[in-house]
Amino acid sequence: MKYAVVGAGAMGLRYGILLQYNAGVEADYIEPTEASLEKIHAQGDQVWKSRDHKNRHLVKTRVYSPEEYQGNPDVWIFFMKQMQLQNALERLAPKIKTHQTALAAMNGMGHIEKLQQYFSDDRIIGGTAMIATVLNDYGDVDFMGTEGAGTSVYANLTEKDSETIQKIKKDFQAANLNPKITENFMGTLLTKVFFNSVENSIATTFQSRMGELLSYDNFLEGIARPLIDEAYDAAEAAGYKLLESRNEMVAQVGYVSKIANPLHYPSMYQDFSNGRKTEVDYINGWIADLADREGTEAKNQRIVQNMVHLVEAMRQFKK
Repeated sequence: MKYAVVGAGAMGLRYGILLQYNAGVEADYIEPTEASLEKIHAQGDQVWKSRDHKNRHLVKTRVYSPEEYQGNPDVWIFFMKQMQLQNALERLAPKIKTHQTALAAMNGMGHIEKLQQYFSDDRIIGGTAMIATVLNDYGDVDFMGTEGAGTSVYANLTEKDSETIQKIKKDFQAANLNPKITENFMGTLLTKVFFNSVENSIATTFQSRMGELLSYDNFLEGIARPLIDEAYDAAEAAGYKLLESRNEMVAQVGYVSKIANPLHYPSMYQDFSNGRKTEVDYINGWIADLADREGTEAKNQRIVQNMVHLVEAMRQFKK
């Protein structure tokens, strides 16, 4: 299988590097962001790779703009920000072929409908990646955790097994991405969205690491659980079944904060701290909108959405 990773950010670089160097398969990078593309080219088509801030070294890559790319991948892996995806797809449209598959493990919701404009439903795979990674700068990625840390889960949009997803699973296993396959498409996507509606958004609001959130003794029951309950109420009203129970989701928030990644700043905070727009509208906002449509309440989700936007607005007053 040949892969083209669209978006040479933190997760895109991690997937591409692991596929190329651990699994030994072809993995090109398509980078729509001009400043990032120029930085990687200036480094001799190499990116800096480290793990837990150590052993920083350059690794060779093949990186192209959407217009430059002439490859014919079996699978496009999309790791764009939600608000960047449509432009990237429009630029890639002449290169997309009917036999190709789109795999997206992006944060938030909204990307699947965009992918459906260019790929048939039986060629779309959705996923979530619980794999902590930091982009220090363009072309400079830091893998958090030991080799093989984190997990990833994928499902076909058709919710049927396929030869393609099994081949991807094999390559991802070789890459140490710890993949699992389910036949519950929306449940697979929403598991990460609901988790991020707590961890990413609250950590961004208070500009904290995940583990620091637990310094408040009532964080799990007083903050995480009400947000998770609102999300599950909306999902159940819409007929979606999650991969985990509510209690399991609360426990996962606690485990990741305390054990798995206590020192990690989540991706939303990384965007915020670098002056970029956050994806809160595609996470907490998406959940609140779903609740509005289904007639349930998600006042806490809406408040968190607005709090993140307030924090963004306050940047202008900070030196």
